[in-house]
Amino acid sequence: MDKKVAKTNPGNLGTNNPLQDSQHSVIAGPSESAASVTRRAALRSTLAGVFGGSLAGLLLEFAPGEAQAGPIDPNQTFVVQANDVQFKPWQGLPAGSGEVAMMYGDLNKPGPYLVLMKWNPSWFSAPHSYRTDRVCVVVSGTWWVNSGEDFTPVQAVPVQAGGFVLRHARTWHYDGVPAEGKEPVIVAIFGIGPVDIQLADPKQPTWRRV
Repeated sequence: MDKKVAKTNPGNLGTNNPLQDSQHSVIAGPSESAASVTRRAALRSTLAGVFGGSLAGLLLEFAPGEAQAGPIDPNQTFVVQANDVQFKPWQGLPAGSGEVAMMYGDLNKPGPYLVLMKWNPSWFSAPHSYRTDRVCVVVSGTWWVNSGEDFTPVQAVPVQAGGFVLRHARTWHYDGVPAEGKEPVIVAIFGIGPVDIQLADPKQPTWRRV
């Protein structure tokens, strides 16, 4: 006597059109956007593939709703978008050489500071040093850096966007963008003020055209 083996319906395992084998459909509510419905459908499809169609619908009912972006309290999280950063000419620098944006603290006062420095092509700083370490990250463009009190920008090392540079306190260094540079460079610089800058040769200009 032959025994009949019942065939398993693949749909019950969530492997055959899982969105149609459950009573829980993904339908937009009165305040739900099309994008939200699409995301919920994608989530439902994923759950169905793992747990099966019926269980997926149940799990979806308990899934967290769409997160709504609320206003940020600037006293807790202060945000400045890239397009809103205000660069200003650095006092005493030649016109068109570079600019600075003070993001946090003060270079000339005790405490931590963060600035964004912009160098334009054809300009380098003269060899100088600071009282404390300077932690630098290249934000955009390519920054050319070198050490020593002899000004030889042709020997400077290029540091591309995302690169890290540490300037040790009271060591001579200089940096900038050569004339063949295609774009300005922006560098985020962190340190502890006051910086107390000193020039290797005070008789020479602070910034130099190359």
